[in-house]
Amino acid sequence: MQKSFRYKIVGGNENATINIKKREADEITYLDLNLKLNNEIPQKTILKCVVPATNALAIWSSFDRVHILRPDWGMNEINSRLASGMPIQQLLGFDGNNRMCVSVSDVDTPIKIRMGYNEENAEVICEVEFFSLQTNKKSEYNATVRFDFRNIKYYDSIYDTVNWWENECGYKSAFVPENAKLPMDSLWYSFHQNLDYKKIIEECKNSKELGLQTVIIDDGWQTDDNNRGYAYCGDWEVSQRKMGDMKKLIGEIHKIGMKVMLWYSVPFMGIHSKKFREFETMLLDDSGDNETFFSLDPRYKKVREYLSSLYENAIKEWDLDGLKLDFIDSFVLKGKSLESDERRDYESLEDAIHCLLSETKEKLSKLKSDVLIEFRQSYVGPSIRKYGNMLRVGDCPGDVLTNRSQAINLRFTSGKTAVHSDMLMWNKTDTVENAAEQFINVIYTVPQISVLVDELSDEHKRMLKFYISFWKENRDVLLNGKLTAENPETDYSSARATLNGIEIISPYTNSLVEVFERKAIILNATLKDFVIVKGAEGYKAKVVNCLGETISEFTIKNALEEINVSRAGIIYLNK
Repeated sequence: MQKSFRYKIVGGNENATINIKKREADEITYLDLNLKLNNEIPQKTILKCVVPATNALAIWSSFDRVHILRPDWGMNEINSRLASGMPIQQLLGFDGNNRMCVSVSDVDTPIKIRMGYNEENAEVICEVEFFSLQTNKKSEYNATVRFDFRNIKYYDSIYDTVNWWENECGYKSAFVPENAKLPMDSLWYSFHQNLDYKKIIEECKNSKELGLQTVIIDDGWQTDDNNRGYAYCGDWEVSQRKMGDMKKLIGEIHKIGMKVMLWYSVPFMGIHSKKFREFETMLLDDSGDNETFFSLDPRYKKVREYLSSLYENAIKEWDLDGLKLDFIDSFVLKGKSLESDERRDYESLEDAIHCLLSETKEKLSKLKSDVLIEFRQSYVGPSIRKYGNMLRVGDCPGDVLTNRSQAINLRFTSGKTAVHSDMLMWNKTDTVENAAEQFINVIYTVPQISVLVDELSDEHKRMLKFYISFWKENRDVLLNGKLTAENPETDYSSARATLNGIEIISPYTNSLVEVFERKAIILNATLKDFVIVKGAEGYKAKVVNCLGETISEFTIKNALEEINVSRAGIIYLNK
């Protein structure tokens, strides 16, 4: 495919000078792009590439569940910029291998990558569009586009792209403290804005008994209003009616033995906040919902100082352990905010966001070197990993498939940064097996739980306690083992993590599991009450249900063995 690779530049500034240097090494092609722009606002510049559509099955991208290889008049497209997404897209083969993995060295500038099938010539068209959103004037622009054509497993190509970003493009990730890698109780789905001092304390006691180590107090602590939305965001003053004395509350939770994180919607300034009038001329146009809240413009020093000081004071005054910094993807230039303003000390929005996050990280790290900082999809790219040590799957309440696919995608693209599931929740009247399925589908990430523990049945509590204990016991393999997953085009039929002769395998839709290591643990996430095991003849087997109760123990006699195991049960195999 590399030999048939063709490319050209389309669009761009009329008077710009564009140079492309081509480099090749080990079936990887690098195109070094240099634009000289005469201090102009860059116009959309497209690098259009063409390859034969041989062994072309589907598309993979970092958090798009639509894997269809669409026609070139309706391409599969990803959007990337500093505060949202990452510039990587991959063409998948029928054999589960990489056909063409496309990535860009510049992860901050607004960029689109899209692929589609050209019916006239049976070719795959790939377009890398630079400056997909308007940016500031530039005299020169440089970026490298990397095309990986190696016939290797798709996930190995993704892992290599992440290594390229980290080691050759300079995107080093933040230090990850131990508590970022331990299960957490998030109060969003369980409480929403209906927070209450006494109930929070009780929930923490109950969740600590189950093995959860940190509580995330979400939206609602800063307002008496419970009507959702962000009209009251901006002041970040504690609701005395709900929370009482915040420092006292956090002290009580610390006595229970849990860490405490607090939610902030970073950009939002609501019309009912006291600070709105002070900042109403420092807002990004067309942000928020244009009626009840807007996004602050970080290109103003006053905005950045206000926000970073809020977080600094919260850590200092309340003894918080971390922050959930939300909605930074709402920092977008549109409308009037594209016009110049001499009061700004930055013209580039991306540079201003970097400055805000850098200042915030520096202030917080001085107070607590192990401070916890969470960002969630879609703001989980290589740049953001410099500032946060927890990356969470985007909100998908009760959606097992999305949580599973995005959790695995995030693991592929996040290096050593702690990847967290979206908060697990379920109806308390559901079966214990269905509830356990929620856990197994995100088993390779740090689990966040968001159910009211005191409302769970004893059976559900037993299940949750067992799976949290199982996860902790096997955390090293689950988080640090090499993660592989089959059939990304179907949201993954199975996944496994392998480390030091141990493998943990979770079949989701495929009941046939092949064993390679001397010790294997199989979590049955299929809809069947059996798993067919291949390659484990002579292994000792132990089967438990989702409550951890032993169901059977025996020695496998056949090279292909059907093992009875209930849904959400576990098979332990030892050679």
